[in-house]
Amino acid sequence: MISSVRLRTPTFTSAQFSNQKCCLGKIEYCSLPNIQNAKQSILCSSKPLHISSAGFALVAKTHKRGSTRCDVYEADRSRPIEINIDLPDQQVRKETAQTLKISLYFAIWWALNVVFNIYNKKVLNVFPFPWLTSTLSLATGSLMMLISWAVGIAEAPKTDMDFWKTLFPVAVAHSIGHVAATVSMSKVAVSFTHIIKSGEPAFSVLVSRFLLGETFPSSVYLSLLPIIGGCALAAVTEINFNMIGFMGAMISNLAFVFRNIFSKKGMKGKSVSGMNYYACLSMLSLLILIPFAIAVEGPQLWAAGWKTALAQIGPNFIWWLAAQSIFYHLYNQVSYMSLDQISPLTFSIGNTMKRISVIVSSIIIFRTPVQPVNCLGAGIAILGTFLYSQGNKGSKGSKK
Repeated sequence: MISSVRLRTPTFTSAQFSNQKCCLGKIEYCSLPNIQNAKQSILCSSKPLHISSAGFALVAKTHKRGSTRCDVYEADRSRPIEINIDLPDQQVRKETAQTLKISLYFAIWWALNVVFNIYNKKVLNVFPFPWLTSTLSLATGSLMMLISWAVGIAEAPKTDMDFWKTLFPVAVAHSIGHVAATVSMSKVAVSFTHIIKSGEPAFSVLVSRFLLGETFPSSVYLSLLPIIGGCALAAVTEINFNMIGFMGAMISNLAFVFRNIFSKKGMKGKSVSGMNYYACLSMLSLLILIPFAIAVEGPQLWAAGWKTALAQIGPNFIWWLAAQSIFYHLYNQVSYMSLDQISPLTFSIGNTMKRISVIVSSIIIFRTPVQPVNCLGAGIAILGTFLYSQGNKGSKGSKK
């Protein structure tokens, strides 16, 4: 094994060195261990020698003036140097790909949500049983995920009893919020329900402030003014105002705030996330909701309503019911998958834009009569939600 060569430092360029047009100088001494053949020397080695760097500037060590030490090794024992460098073009491509991925998530999320709201409202117009409708949407999503796990489309999550215990309060809040929103849509226009639901950030701040003792930046508190004011203006100017519909949207806001709080506190450190997390949430919510749906509405009312709906719409009613159930699960699933890829702030902004797409599309499709003042209130509320997202940037709330 060749250890070292001490050379007098010459003056030459890297190009000269690579073309073997320079002289390395006189050898001052050569230290070689006697391993296999003591007669071998560095000048008569049968194997080519390579300097262990592309240039002296990287590895050369000057011991004293006029001399330089340079390590060498046999060519057949050389090892490749792995260098991972992200070139500017590669970084740009990665950033572009990530942006396109997030944009695709948002587009699918918004499209699925719009389709769900349209079919949900169609079903509720001829089949006004929100408890059963909510139960069917959860049951459809649960069945879809069970089939996906069984055939291997998605990998089944590994859960334990502690997981389901922490998920239980989240499922209770999710069930209440889901049913309350469906009850609201059965009584008022879809656009009105979503205008009121755009006030969810105000509930989030108030609950966190007075129940959890958290404080927020002044910009967050100021953003509540246009949110509350815009929702109030839209409510008082709503042509088809209904108190049950209004209260349903308000209860939904409060329930989803508690769902988010329980989810953040209970799911820390858990490995189940995204698609499987929402699947487990749907299944547990379904078990919670079934007995209440039977108690509030019951099979007799459902049977009578089913006959009436089929008589009015025909077989298309079955397609409407299936579509609203399938698209409900899909849009929620994509939203949870999006949350895995983006920051909470980006998700909040995306959720605000989603409400705009639902409000506008529902007004166009159902030809909902609106007044200019009503549109102004909706715009103010949505603007306040956007300002809340910006003001809450980087702030998770602090304990008082």
